[in-house]
Amino acid sequence: MTEQRPVTQTYAVTGMTCEHCVRAVTEELFALPGVEEVRVDLAAGTATLTSAEPLPVESVRAAVDEAGYELAGGVA
Repeated sequence: MTEQRPVTQTYAVTGMTCEHCVRAVTEELFALPGVEEVRVDLAAGTATLTSAEPLPVESVRAAVDEAGYELAGGVA
């Protein structure tokens, strides 16, 4: 049996302007099933997720929307 490696995906997020924004996005993304790590880069406007399996973009978009921001698309 082969060990499954975590998947890292990076998304562009628009509308973030401060550390409160970073915390809100981080909290919503961490709530997604299977998410192991979230890194939000305010200056770059990105959110990088590490999860057990690839996450559906619709789920990521819904979480970012719930936080009050917009997913502009995946960048990696």
